Amino acid sequence: MDTPAPDVSVVVIVYNDATRLPTAVASALAQSHRGIEVVIVDDRSTDGSYDTAQRLAANHPQRVRAFQLAANSGGCGAPRNRGIQEARGRYLMFLDSDDTLEREACRNLVEAADATHADLVSGKCVRVHVDSRNRKEVEWYPWLYATTRTLESIRELPDLLAFDTLSTNKLYRRTFLAEAELSFPVGIHYEDLLFSAQAYTSARRITLVPNRVYFWNIFERAERKSISNRRHELANVAHRMEIHRRVDALLAERGLEDVRFHKDVKFLKHDLALHLRDLPLLDATYRDRFAELCRPYLAGLHPDAYQEAHPIQAICAYLLTHQDWTNLLPAADTLTNRSKLSAPLVERDGRVYWCGEHLDDPDGRRILDVTHVGWHTRPLHTLFLRNQVTAYADDGRGTLHLAGRIVNPLGRITPEAQLTGHLEFRARRRSLQTFRFPLTSLRRDPDALEWTAEADLTGRLRPLGVIDAVWDVRVLVRVDESVLRTRLSVTHSELGGASTLRIRPRLSRLVADRVEPVASSRGHLSFVLVPKGPAARHTARLIRAAIAGPAGTLAKSGVRHARSARKRASSLHTKVRVYHEVFSRLPIRKGLVVFESHLGRQYSDSPRAIYEEMRRRGLPFEAVWSHSAAQPTGFPEDATLVRRWGWEHLRALAQAEFWIDNQGMPLKLTKRPETTYLQTWHGSALKRMGFDEPIHRSKSSGERAAYQKALDRFDHFLVRSEHDVRTLARAFRLREEVLLPVGYPRNDALVAARCHEKRTGFRDRGALLGELGIPQDRTVVLYAPTFRADPGGRVRPFELPFDVAKFVRQFGDRCTLLVRGHYLNQVVLPPAVNGAVLDVTERHDITELLLAADALVTDYSSVMFDYALLDRPMLFYAYDWNAYAGADRGTYFDLLREAPGPVVHDEDALFAAVEDLKSADGPYADARARFVTVYGEWDQGDATRRVVDILFPSGGVS
Repeated sequence: MDTPAPDVSVVVIVYNDATRLPTAVASALAQSHRGIEVVIVDDRSTDGSYDTAQRLAANHPQRVRAFQLAANSGGCGAPRNRGIQEARGRYLMFLDSDDTLEREACRNLVEAADATHADLVSGKCVRVHVDSRNRKEVEWYPWLYATTRTLESIRELPDLLAFDTLSTNKLYRRTFLAEAELSFPVGIHYEDLLFSAQAYTSARRITLVPNRVYFWNIFERAERKSISNRRHELANVAHRMEIHRRVDALLAERGLEDVRFHKDVKFLKHDLALHLRDLPLLDATYRDRFAELCRPYLAGLHPDAYQEAHPIQAICAYLLTHQDWTNLLPAADTLTNRSKLSAPLVERDGRVYWCGEHLDDPDGRRILDVTHVGWHTRPLHTLFLRNQVTAYADDGRGTLHLAGRIVNPLGRITPEAQLTGHLEFRARRRSLQTFRFPLTSLRRDPDALEWTAEADLTGRLRPLGVIDAVWDVRVLVRVDESVLRTRLSVTHSELGGASTLRIRPRLSRLVADRVEPVASSRGHLSFVLVPKGPAARHTARLIRAAIAGPAGTLAKSGVRHARSARKRASSLHTKVRVYHEVFSRLPIRKGLVVFESHLGRQYSDSPRAIYEEMRRRGLPFEAVWSHSAAQPTGFPEDATLVRRWGWEHLRALAQAEFWIDNQGMPLKLTKRPETTYLQTWHGSALKRMGFDEPIHRSKSSGERAAYQKALDRFDHFLVRSEHDVRTLARAFRLREEVLLPVGYPRNDALVAARCHEKRTGFRDRGALLGELGIPQDRTVVLYAPTFRADPGGRVRPFELPFDVAKFVRQFGDRCTLLVRGHYLNQVVLPPAVNGAVLDVTERHDITELLLAADALVTDYSSVMFDYALLDRPMLFYAYDWNAYAGADRGTYFDLLREAPGPVVHDEDALFAAVEDLKSADGPYADARARFVTVYGEWDQGDATRRVVDILFPSGGVS
């Protein structure tokens, strides 16, 4: 009787992997979807893999078939092609012998294929780091698989072709493969890239599912490295370049040049970066040959791809095209160690560049510009600076001589700086030993700090042995009051003649009596404990066996359990449980008031105004302010400060009589009935909020219910106009009795300033100008934009949308620009504008900035509603209005029609409007008055008094 055709053929390819092959096959046979056949194709193994395959076929005669190629092909293409020929199922999958399928993989993929009639269905691949202590798992580009979706063309999601180039996490309709005549290239590595591109561009319909389907097992310690772990081999570089050329030709042939742009971006971000990371560790001959292979391909990349890549990725690619090793090798170090600054940088015409070369080339000037990265503005002690070893020597016994250069970016370490430093050996395992040796010399030149050190390891370095086998080396330098912590960058060639150095372990010299210098995978100097001879190696094996034995396992298990217990005790889940089950059973403390502003980031806004009014009245209350900073600054000294989500914070919230904040106390915490929650909020709404936001439409009913439960905690919610009632109150689904139509306490000062100016004719801009060193005769313009987020709610990086250097050239003699970024963003200003443009983002309270400003430039920030109360000129820089008001989020009203000031859409129009501020003043006076009437009608200057009277009607806390 004929065997019915299977639903899915899983093609398992194998070469010299007899040990792991049965596990891979078992994962296919154990699928919850039962109509599975396994087709094993052996690439002429020499270790008995084919014998293993035949036994598996014999044990499962109806479900497993085994085949062997006549000769080894040296890659994955030929065995997979044979599998396609032998497959009988409606659908087909590929599985490597060292990987496994998730148990529901075939069921999820087949159901999606049947439902959508897709030619290709793809699911999540998970990289499993088998050798890691906890089998670390990393999902492969999970953002592509956030939800189920079906594509009619790869143009709908070009990043799928660019990033997910695997063939193994996919289900293919077998007739589709035949009709499209798809096969893998043979005799070349990275064949998945071309096969996947062919499949994506040929498929009439592609479906993506958010399920895990494939486990890609990574064996870092394997003796025989996989192709992906042999990137430094030049043949593999040549193969990767050739495959990319073939993919580009395919996309050109099918008229998909727009898709190729996304692939070019990915090439810079991923493919090239994988190889560049190895360059500092390899010799000059290799580097020159590598450049010869890559430069022709780089020349054909779309120029705009460099703009989409990370700055250091683009810099490395550009310098490689010019074969500028002097500047490229440090850049490759930063590429590997992303937080490290490896170049001294240069400043030209008020901009900061990676290096001074190539700036006469427009592309070089654009790509090498790193002003926006902000290295020149970050505090010196926060920079991770490159420390290149320039000399390494030892006496063959135990004394080490080292010299190096630490990058001095833009000469920020001045000749007047007081310098001291030492060399540090630190055991890599936590909580073990550290040994230090003073530097023998330390001097500054404009680009670097040069140092030397001598370390007698025999007498000073005393490892325990075995458990502290790896030692990392650092140089710590104190520059005045700042401490720089650096790792030592070193190459294999610099350690070529190095000896092993004698040391005296604390436990026993039988274990090891010397250390050997090595360059780590990230290019840093380390020392590894090594046994002296066979006897020592034997002793070390015995000790390791004991550690691995029952007693050692028990001890390690105890340590792991203790660590796990500590981790669980401080976890979010535990804290929420303790809050509800323990702290919430404690008695309410009368007079305890917990204040918070912007999730603990600031001492500001209406909570600050209410707090200061309560202090002014002398009310008897206990004040607790929450903060989210490691070292909070700017908070009142007469209040108790607690770290947000810390145990003291949770206990205070549980026992408080009042919660007062402007954004939201932790959403997972239930408010006790005896606690009164005043939500002051932090601005009227232009953009859609709460349940009106598009992101909430995609959330589950449970997520929406939890969000509503958090909003229902409010006992009072401040509103400043009927607009707030129609928008914020409705979007948060607040009960009418919760609303307090009194205005915002933070705005009382603005109303008072406007009244004072109209009564006296004098504009009091406060004490801030003096603090910032701004002359009284300067016009002060405040630029305060809102943040941008993608449709998923992730905040986008902030870049100033106009040329501030040009602003200074045009207005710097009479105008000072204050830039106040949203608290979710970081502002970076070029050095050229220092003094004329000031970053005031870190100042807690924006009220003092509004009072100081003669004019406001904003986009869609709610600061417009507050500044309008001052009746001063306002400009609206709406350069991306269509995107912001349309697809991104949506708005409650048309700002372009109702703006109480000129709306401009480009830099030239913005500068023209600043030049003629009078046109934004008098002609728009009526518009400002209407704007305040509509959006700030209840801001009458007495909000703070009214709120405190409502909360404490008897003149004190209850």
